[in-house]
Amino acid sequence: MREETEAFEPKADVAEVTKQDKTEERAAPGRKPKMLTRDVSVFYGEKQALKDVSIEIYDDLVTAFIGPSGCGKSTFLRCLNRMNDTIPSARVTGTIELDGEDVNASAMDVVQLRARVGMVFQKPNPFPKSIFENVAYGPRIHGLASGKPELEQIVEKSLKRAGLWEEVKDRLQESGTALSGGQQQRLCIARAIAVDPEVILMDEPCSALDPIATAKIEELIHELRGRYAIAIVTHNMQQAARVSQRTAFFHLGELVEYGKTSEIFTNPKRQRTTDYITGRYG
Repeated sequence: MREETEAFEPKADVAEVTKQDKTEERAAPGRKPKMLTRDVSVFYGEKQALKDVSIEIYDDLVTAFIGPSGCGKSTFLRCLNRMNDTIPSARVTGTIELDGEDVNASAMDVVQLRARVGMVFQKPNPFPKSIFENVAYGPRIHGLASGKPELEQIVEKSLKRAGLWEEVKDRLQESGTALSGGQQQRLCIARAIAVDPEVILMDEPCSALDPIATAKIEELIHELRGRYAIAIVTHNMQQAARVSQRTAFFHLGELVEYGKTSEIFTNPKRQRTTDYITGRYG
């Protein structure tokens, strides 16, 4: 606990954070989280990368994971849709639930899990296919469209939700890799939501983008909130303050503090949180 005599000067913009207080009002008390974790730890061989993390993610709130590089926030994000399964040395312990279902249960279909819990990566990674095929790929392999007309409707709806339709509607057959960086990232978001997920995970989705493209992605996150549960990893504390209603601060593989974004940035309970958001380290 920090000493009361210590001056506290948040590095993030308090004005941005206080806006989040009003959005908390529509959260019904006693609601169940979309996802929850209890005592989740991750090991890479003998090395422990994450220690006993317990957190809840709600479908009407954006949850931000902040902390210095190498603190475990991206590792934790990857646990939520079992992306760590792709790393041979990785071992995950603890409980992770999606709507009460254990995502690590042997009966869980990992392909279906990743359709329900989509991910947008740090670097835009469109397929080397047309814009249309990038978005249509998921619905096609999951059998979500009965024919081409329905597939076209899904593609259009997904691109509209990703705020990209007006920019690409006349060139859907052009390569997705020909788009600008910001457009490619929105295309990846459209691709993720085309399979109608329940949760969207974003791993530093704006770190490779310019300020204008970043603003569009942040605006998109606001628009998608409520349709999907959203968890975002970000190094940018101002961004966390702008887009999230819940913030989790990670440090050295531990979840140091988790709560309302407004409280984390203006009245943190832990000294390590205070030190990080005031810029003393990280």
